[in-house]
Order: sequence, then C-alpha cells, then structure tokens
Amino acid sequence: MEGTNAKYVSQKISKARWRPVSASSLQQPEVFATGSWDNEENKIAIWSIGDGVFPGMEDDFEGDPQLLCECKHGGDVLDLHFLDQERIVTASSTGAVTIYHLHPDTQTVSVSQRWTRAHHYPCDNAPCTGIVCKSPEIVTVGEDGRINLFRADQEAVIRTIDDADSSTIHAVTFLRTTEILTVNSIGQIKIWDFRQQSNTPAQILSQTGDRVPLHCVARHPNQQHIVATGGQDGMLCIWDARQGNAPTSLMEAHTAEMWEVHFHPTNPDHLFTCSEDGSLLHWETTSGSEMPTFLQGGPNTSGFSRGAVAPAGGGQSLISAWLNGDSSKGRLETTHMLPSQTLSVNSLDVLGQCLVCGTDGEAIFVNRQVLV
Repeated sequence: MEGTNAKYVSQKISKARWRPVSASSLQQPEVFATGSWDNEENKIAIWSIGDGVFPGMEDDFEGDPQLLCECKHGGDVLDLHFLDQERIVTASSTGAVTIYHLHPDTQTVSVSQRWTRAHHYPCDNAPCTGIVCKSPEIVTVGEDGRINLFRADQEAVIRTIDDADSSTIHAVTFLRTTEILTVNSIGQIKIWDFRQQSNTPAQILSQTGDRVPLHCVARHPNQQHIVATGGQDGMLCIWDARQGNAPTSLMEAHTAEMWEVHFHPTNPDHLFTCSEDGSLLHWETTSGSEMPTFLQGGPNTSGFSRGAVAPAGGGQSLISAWLNGDSSKGRLETTHMLPSQTLSVNSLDVLGQCLVCGTDGEAIFVNRQVLV
C-alpha cells in the first residue's frame, strides 16, 4: 500500500507498539518499541521515524525507521505495552514481567523492575501471554490460567486470581476502570471486576458450537460495551457485552490465526487485524445513507433509539455498524495494508496517522498515512 516503508531487522518481530503522545496535542507518534521471539537472543528495541523529510518535500517522503537503542530480553517477548512515555512493560515466555526504563537523553534502555515468576506451574515457569497497562497498574495473564494485578514501583503483587481459568488465557484488556476482559483457549470471554473479592468472573460470553481458541481482544475506545476478538479460525467477532452471551457479528477475515485486533483509538470506525496468513487488514465502516446508522431505526439498531444524539468526537456516526450482524457486511470496506503477503504478521499498532506492524519475515512495516 502506498506510504508503507519496510525495514528488515534480522529478528522475528513478535510485538510492536507506538510510544504514546499527548492526547491534547496534534503531534504524530515518532517512536515505537518492538519485541522479538524465536531468536537465539531476543531483544526489545526502540525505533524512531522522526520526520525523515528532505527539505521541500514535506510529507511525501519518509525514511526507514532508525534504531535508537536495544536491550536483551530473557525469553520470547509475548506482549509489550508502554506504561507511560518512559516505561515499557513486557511479558515473557519465561513467566517474567519486566518494566524497562527508556532514557531519551542517553538513548538507552534499562531494566527498572522485574517480577521473575509472575506466572508459573507448581514445578516450572509458565509463559506470561498478555498484559495491559493503565499507569500505575499492570494486569498480566498467562498459560497457567492466572491473573495478576501489579502496581509499578511496588514489589508485592496487589492481587492474584490463581485459578481464574482452567485453560490458557491468551489476552487481556481493560473494559472499564475496575473491570478487565480476558479471552481464552476455549473460545470464552470473561469479565472480571476487581471491586469484587470473588475469584469468579462477573460475566462469561462464549461462541456457540465449536469452541475456537481466541487469541486477541480489543475494546471500542468510546463505546465500552463493543468488543472485537479474533482467534484460531481467523474470524473477526464483534460482541456487545451488555446483552447476550454470543458474538453479535461474525466476519470472515483471515485464512489462518488472527493474532491481533485494534480499533483506531480516536477514529474507531476504523479497525485493523493481522494474521498468521501474512496479511494486515484495515476495516472501515461505511453507510449507504447520509443519516448515521444508529438514527435509522429498524431491527438492527443494537439498542440505540431514534432521536439519539451522536457521541462527541470524530468517527462516531457509524458506531452501531459494528453490531449489525450480517447486515453490517455491506457497510464494511476492507483494504490490504501490506504490498504483498509475507510470513506471519504477528503484531500491529495504530496511533494518529501512523501504523506499525512486525512479522516473522524479520521486517517492520510503517505506514504514516493510514487514514488518508
């Protein structure tokens, strides 16, 4: 796709994440982090796309990402998130959870905190498969079916749910301030409320029929009841956490496992998925009517009533298209984001106009015009 730059890095890239920028500024992201897996020596690395612009060419030319610094990582990087602008949290196949500190002045990165056996079996370590951060809190999940709540700068775990799941928990995200949502290897979504002392989920949603493992989950940034998941069958599932226990909408997305799904954080009519099949897809809701979908009435308005007022902010007029089941397929446009299919696309992240993804083809792809 036009505007996409490839950088070959001699490492299989398992995770890629943009460094956050101020929500109140119009600044585009310039720095991202990557983690590797299945290499003799795994690393986390910090990259910059800067402006990379030749004089007089404005934004028509972008150079390759430039490596700022890197640091060894014990085990495969199974997840990676920025805690804030200077701290990165990683999940390891060794069961460890590590906070790295980025020093912009010296362009170095160092370990600032580590929970070595955050996830474990009685006699061995268990891979930490997913993390989510809301500074200073860090929630981790693992192959051991355990959920941990940590707080940065505190050594002791704040809370552990030891037997949260009898199967592998693959991913986790915040649903609300005190609630998290997990997906597991038997096709279930579980909602947990940390205000409750119970070690049982507040709600369970699951697919009907075959229990296909779910690998990834994303919550709509403004409509917290709308959740997207992807899994082993490559299907994109949209759920309404307010009603029903099964997905509201199922869409054929990929021909192999879907590894990540992300709503655009400020334009959630745009959604992105990546897969073992080597593709990266951009999904965009469209409508044949100028009237916002949720004002059109009819049987598929998904709980919105006539006369409803559109939520503030851009890209909100077509929110309910994600929940309209089969009828929504006619209002979804899908675009392949990579110039050609490659080996597995393991991770993606999108912020502002910029998208980054990492692959088993030892390449990082950056697109700086993703919504144009």
